[in-house]
Amino acid sequence: MTDLIVTNFNPNFTGVSATAAGVLRAQMPRYDLALAGQPLPGCPAPVSVAEARGLSRRAPEGRPFVIWHVRRNTEMRAALWARDVLRLPIRIVFTSAAQRRHSALPRWLISRMDAVIATTDRAADFVPHVRAVVPHGVDCTAFSPAMDRAAAWGAVGYPGARGIATIGRIRPEKGTDRFVEAMLRLLPGRPDVTALVLGRAGRGDTAFLQGLKVQIADAGLQNRILFPGEIAPGALPALVRSLSAVVQLPRYEGYGMAPLEGMASAVPFVATDAGYYRQFSQGGICGEIVKDAAEASAALAALLDDSARHGAMARAARAAATTQFSVEAEADGIGAVYHALWAAR
Repeated sequence: MTDLIVTNFNPNFTGVSATAAGVLRAQMPRYDLALAGQPLPGCPAPVSVAEARGLSRRAPEGRPFVIWHVRRNTEMRAALWARDVLRLPIRIVFTSAAQRRHSALPRWLISRMDAVIATTDRAADFVPHVRAVVPHGVDCTAFSPAMDRAAAWGAVGYPGARGIATIGRIRPEKGTDRFVEAMLRLLPGRPDVTALVLGRAGRGDTAFLQGLKVQIADAGLQNRILFPGEIAPGALPALVRSLSAVVQLPRYEGYGMAPLEGMASAVPFVATDAGYYRQFSQGGICGEIVKDAAEASAALAALLDDSARHGAMARAARAAATTQFSVEAEADGIGAVYHALWAAR
């Protein structure tokens, strides 16, 4: 019988989806589980919410209740309905990554959770019922180093001899404009480098995107700063391992997996001091923390021009990802919360 329901109600593959998928794949051998809602790559075919309720009508053998692990407002609401209205034998675990005060409705929903897992100490300051701080981990099997970075870059089909990228939604909060500014400074002196903006703009950010493209065209770099759009989850690891650097310059980030995916792929990063980036950097061993686009451009120039330093950072990044930030370690931390709930009955 099912002892764990993991929810994913967003049809778009977001950062939350990516972290949920990684953990779920690590949890599959550990629990009799089901995914409810929308599909996730490499995970079991999802069941409907109604089917998830059906799977939760009886407590599983040896467990006092089924755990629903939720990560979004809609998922919290569905779990609360199942627990408090339908009176099903379930308990609800919520993962919170936000490093700012939630609005009124999420605060109320979170207050009704049986346990909250925060991804950082900072995130834990904004939510009640925190049972553990468990940083997100990366799948170090899927995200792994290239045997030959130059050959890997050639295989993905973009121009130039080396690539750098920023990954995420195209909008001001994610600092896409900072990335473009940094590239406008960096690329004229390095004709072998191509920059990628991997992600899409929402309807409200189309004017922002067009403004960036105008800046790039005015600089004559439209063939070297490219917008491939969103990359399919299955294709992302091959692209990341081909890069020479990951660059993330957000104004706000709850956690941020892109630098960590780069680290697991032996790709150093340059980032602003947001999310969990400073911890990922390991004091500058795996990546550099910068204030703005000008500092990012200078840091990238120094990194790309020093092959020995680049190689040392790449090796340190991979080592830190596998020893400190693996998805297996995240699954262990989450599992400890589950078992504490089950033990407390």
